[in-house]
Amino acid sequence: MTVVVVESPAKAKTINKYLGKDYTVLASYGHVRDLPPKDGSVRPDEDFAMSWQVDAKSAKRMSDIAAALKGSDRLILATDPDREGEAISWHVLEILKKKGALKGKEIERVVFNAITKQSVLDAMKHPRQVDASLVDAYLARRALDYLVGFTLSPVLWRKLPGSRSAGRVQSVALRLICDRDLEIEAFRAQEYWTIDGAFTAPAGDAFAARLNAIDGKRLGKLDIGNEASAKAIVSALQGARFSVDTVESKPVKRHPYPPFRTATLQQEASRKLGFSSAKTMQIAQRLYEGVNISGEVTGLITYMRTDGVDLAGEAIAATRNAILKRFGEPYLPSVPRKYTTKAKNAQEAHEAIRPTDLFRFPESVRRNLDGDQLALYDLIWKRTVASQMESAEIERTTADIGAKGQDGKAYTFRATGSVVKFDGFLKLYQEGLDDEEDEDAKRLPALARGDGLGVRAITPEQHFTEPPPRYSEASLIKKMEELGIGRPSTYTAILTVLRDRGYVRLDKKRLVPEDKGRLVTAFLEAFFKRYVEYDFTANLEEQLDRVSNGEIDWKELLRDFWQHFTNSVGEIQDLRITNVLDALNEILGPHVFPERADGTPARSCPSCADGQLSLKIGKFGSFVGCSNYPECRYTRQITPGNGSGEAVPAEGILIGHDPETGQPVTRRDGRFGPYLQLGEASEDEKPRRASIPKKSDPASIDLETALKLLSLPREVGLHPETGKPIIANFGRFGPFVLHDGTYATLRDPEDVYTIGLNRAVDLIADKKEKSANRKRPGALKELGEHPEGGPIHVMSGRYGPYVKWGKVNATLPGDKAPEETTLEEAVALIAARAGKGKTKSKAAKKPAGKSEKPVKAAKAAAKPAKRSKKPAPQDKLNA
Repeated sequence: MTVVVVESPAKAKTINKYLGKDYTVLASYGHVRDLPPKDGSVRPDEDFAMSWQVDAKSAKRMSDIAAALKGSDRLILATDPDREGEAISWHVLEILKKKGALKGKEIERVVFNAITKQSVLDAMKHPRQVDASLVDAYLARRALDYLVGFTLSPVLWRKLPGSRSAGRVQSVALRLICDRDLEIEAFRAQEYWTIDGAFTAPAGDAFAARLNAIDGKRLGKLDIGNEASAKAIVSALQGARFSVDTVESKPVKRHPYPPFRTATLQQEASRKLGFSSAKTMQIAQRLYEGVNISGEVTGLITYMRTDGVDLAGEAIAATRNAILKRFGEPYLPSVPRKYTTKAKNAQEAHEAIRPTDLFRFPESVRRNLDGDQLALYDLIWKRTVASQMESAEIERTTADIGAKGQDGKAYTFRATGSVVKFDGFLKLYQEGLDDEEDEDAKRLPALARGDGLGVRAITPEQHFTEPPPRYSEASLIKKMEELGIGRPSTYTAILTVLRDRGYVRLDKKRLVPEDKGRLVTAFLEAFFKRYVEYDFTANLEEQLDRVSNGEIDWKELLRDFWQHFTNSVGEIQDLRITNVLDALNEILGPHVFPERADGTPARSCPSCADGQLSLKIGKFGSFVGCSNYPECRYTRQITPGNGSGEAVPAEGILIGHDPETGQPVTRRDGRFGPYLQLGEASEDEKPRRASIPKKSDPASIDLETALKLLSLPREVGLHPETGKPIIANFGRFGPFVLHDGTYATLRDPEDVYTIGLNRAVDLIADKKEKSANRKRPGALKELGEHPEGGPIHVMSGRYGPYVKWGKVNATLPGDKAPEETTLEEAVALIAARAGKGKTKSKAAKKPAGKSEKPVKAAKAAAKPAKRSKKPAPQDKLNA
């Protein structure tokens, strides 16, 4: 009997069918252990020793694998064919060694690029050992990410309250997004004009041309800078005779695009299908693992995390046969096409992403796939087939049209167009564009030198230069790849983490940095500039690639990095918050203090006479305040106008007057966002205020809406059982009703003003019932009620699974699987534990040999931050 370990249970089931009864295929469910999110997991002072932690679920799966090995003589590690897959195989081996499960067993490593019977059987014939160099590169990358996260994040918490965390690659990706917004904000539009002519050819066909030169001198984009200049040219051309000076046609070949790799698949799925990178990879994973076709689960595409663009020989042959059958001989080039990757730091040579069977046409699997799966499979199939098709042949024509102006100058207009003589691969596939226009879309009529032309109109048109566009997911991935930042397996995770931590948001499919993200980036640029530089990050990736090639030692790389990094951390230990704010004011000046239309200094306080605006740090994060505090209490959010760019004056923007009191209703911008105010502040009483809900556009609030918001909170009525009031209002997460500490969400914002007592009581009751039935966070299983009342849960803990009842925790025996624990066993364990009195101290419970020694530099820089209350900073996404 042979035990085979793969990553996913779906793959395990399929491969077991391929291999037969002499094999037992089990799943690891991805990574089986990781660095615990606490100080001391990587210890530089012990030559970068690393402590690993196996969670309860992985421990159970590894026990199952160890048990299966008892009756077998061979272990085959068949995890994914990339660096992560190699690392998982290594982790599985290390755990099994500690369990003593590998004595006398033959150990082999196999990789297959597709989950088809032929691919799996072929892989089994070519086993190898776990690649030590790839494992070393994984360990180096994992240690780097941990050390950066656990050193920088505490510094951020202390020096920049409200920040979440920093990471080795995530912070550089965030800088790209923030830098693009700084470019946009610093951009100043310039006016320019173009002169377009509408002409007719001798045969009567209409076409357009643009003024290209005057007296033989080619015009630059901004050469016609104002309306007067443009109108002078149009006036000079009134009544002019136009004729064709030159016509030049030349053949151009457009070659097909290479097959997909991970980055280009994510980019094209975003452009053509509107998929996020995360959605693309989820669907691709499903296509790779396989679907049921004619009673057998078959993988439809090859492995989807790859930098490779070449195809295997048999795949090229199959593609060429499919082209011949589907499109005919003219579309098949005489020799197969060979592609090489141009991406920086390409990973080990994997095959491109392609269908496992090129004769499995998209229409033939329509019934087996849902809409999104079919769309992505169709995209992959077309790109693969097109990559081996004949080039498109295009005839590109340029015509220069001349005229003598009334001012004696020679004016030349230019018309361009193209004709597709042979469509080639374009018959099947054309790549999408991010922001450019297709120049081959226009076509010219037949023209010859000397032809006189009819003039329909000479039109001046005003333009303004435009700033560069914000990054989309597709264009950011493309940029990161160009710079050599990140890897195929990390792009999706990087984008997800940046959104989850509130550093960026997606608006109309463009990535917009939040103020929190801009502050973090500015802080790192000011005090850790080297570690968010693009070249430094790309060079570090190159060094890690050299480790994976066996060229340099991974610990030597870590020693060199850690020495410089700890020096940088040490330099800011005594940095005061005022120093940080001064640096941020300087870097973020154009963003936080934009120029004012009235010409007053950008940082002058709009509320008092001589105050200076500056970034401030408070309990809930950063904001802008006046230097004359507490005499002047002016505050606002970092971005004026709640991110809209609209400058709201200190006295607010008048919306109207309350018909009952006659008091003014104004919209203002405060420290916690835009709000409404009724009346003016006085020493005797504060005016009534109401926050504007997050999803509302502040500028669109009219008087009726403002008065409704100012009437909140609204008392719906008294609860029939408790006699306590039920309140309706808007909160941080939207509209809600509240009764005696229980919040229930309202679906429609209008319900805040209209909901009745009966429905509010029902919503509160439903919420209480769901809360009572909700499984405790971190619980693996709810066993039932304790005889004395209260639920008993099986929990996953740092040192293994345990049962919890109220405040009593009882550890499960080592040989007891959490899922198999019964209520009776749990009650007995809890009773025994409760009888021992108070819980022992954590120090007494700590397993022998577990080092808790913190990273010294991080501890010194972060003290006295309380990490137990902060989110785990560990940047796991760049492994």
